[in-house]
Amino acid sequence: MKSVLSVFILSTIISTSVIAQESGRKIPAVDVKKLDQTTFNTGDISNDGKPIIINFWATWCSPCKRELNTIAEVYEEWQEETGVKIVAISIDDARNVPKVEPYVNGQAWEYEVYIDPNSDFKRAMNVNNVPHTFLVDGNGNIVWQHNSYQPGDEDELYELVQKLAAGESID
Repeated sequence: MKSVLSVFILSTIISTSVIAQESGRKIPAVDVKKLDQTTFNTGDISNDGKPIIINFWATWCSPCKRELNTIAEVYEEWQEETGVKIVAISIDDARNVPKVEPYVNGQAWEYEVYIDPNSDFKRAMNVNNVPHTFLVDGNGNIVWQHNSYQPGDEDELYELVQKLAAGESID
């Protein structure tokens, strides 16, 4: 029993810490829904060679909402300085999907928001829990990811975005 608990604790620590650079994995092409319920293929996520942040979240996840709301406060400046685009992927299930659009509209997020009700994109990106944030370089390569949220995490994320926008490596 102790070994099972130890494995669980270790896996939790690993999953909530910064995960190593991804070495060029591309965004998988999976169908998700727009807020108007039309289909969008994630393989079409692009940003004219500029960085992209993909954030998996849910309406029932308080840390998710704190992270996206905190970033929303500075998103305009981030865009002006780096050209970064944020794509928020809701993993809400069919029961909670009706809550997504009213929440997003109430927050006035300027992000692209998609819904992954069947968890297809979540599985393709190997997301186990939320919030889970990915950073994608201008060539569409996933270069960094982070799981969980603590105040201040957005500062580290922005430093990495600045490096990518300047053409620097984030190693």
